[in-house]
Amino acid sequence: MATLLRKIGLIRLHNRDTEDPKHHHHHRSSQQGSSLRAKGSQKNSSNKQQGSAGCSGSSSPSKEGSPAGNKAKKVLELSKQPPPQPGSGGHKERPPHHSAKEPGSGKEPKPQLLPAGSSSGRAGSAPLVPPPAVSASLGRQQHCTQVRSRRLMKELQDIARLSDRFISVELVDESLFDWNVKLHQVDKDSVLWQDMKETNTEFILLNLTFPDNFPFSPPFMRVLSPRLENGYVLDGGAICMELLTPRGWSSAYTVEAVMRQFAASLVKGQGRICRKAGKSKKSFSRKEAEATFKSLVKTHEKYGWVTPPVSDG
Repeated sequence: MATLLRKIGLIRLHNRDTEDPKHHHHHRSSQQGSSLRAKGSQKNSSNKQQGSAGCSGSSSPSKEGSPAGNKAKKVLELSKQPPPQPGSGGHKERPPHHSAKEPGSGKEPKPQLLPAGSSSGRAGSAPLVPPPAVSASLGRQQHCTQVRSRRLMKELQDIARLSDRFISVELVDESLFDWNVKLHQVDKDSVLWQDMKETNTEFILLNLTFPDNFPFSPPFMRVLSPRLENGYVLDGGAICMELLTPRGWSSAYTVEAVMRQFAASLVKGQGRICRKAGKSKKSFSRKEAEATFKSLVKTHEKYGWVTPPVSDG
């Protein structure tokens, strides 16, 4: 019995050792293949479930690390990010393009004036600031105009308050810088006052024009009527007075003071009203007065304010 059992065991061992290895390997491969197919089917079913969930609005990726999952993840992340704000970074906004033509007019704008030595700018560019020299000149001109206007307004008020009615003023064409001044009084003991009484002359009319830089420069003053002789009144009605020249002028002089000085010089120079036939009716002219005044200033600058030689007039 024991011998029979040993024989049966040896037969089984022999059958196992002599079994076909290819058949054995195929059996194992088939088992592994069936196992892999089972896992693959489970994986496919899982992917289908996740894909259907993603179409319905789910934001979970199908699988970490797979290309499709990474791409879906990036798309979802970008969709969640807010749109970029203007000027916050990224793409910079371009400035609006300025057309060379004015909007709605169809005409090209006028070219802007450029400072000396600068290159020409593009059409539509902002106007350039004027050069410092031009700005300074405009500022000085405006300042002088303001000073002149304030001073002359004060002069008019002071003359209107005069109690003796020594002079009166009328503006020429409503201009504050062009006056007609009436001299109503001179020394009553003078021959000129007697001439005024005899000829029924109520006043001596003069014209005063004030330059841009008044009161720092003197006004131009001339006699209009009547026609006078001597009394330092020259051709065209020009007046020979040192204080009316740039060298003799002071900004402290007022119109009233100048007129009082003129009235005194008329009497001192023995001024008379011209009564000669024909000549008395000839009026003074501004052009002649200006030429005469320039000549006498040049003469006095050469010899001083003394009596010049007869040859120089």
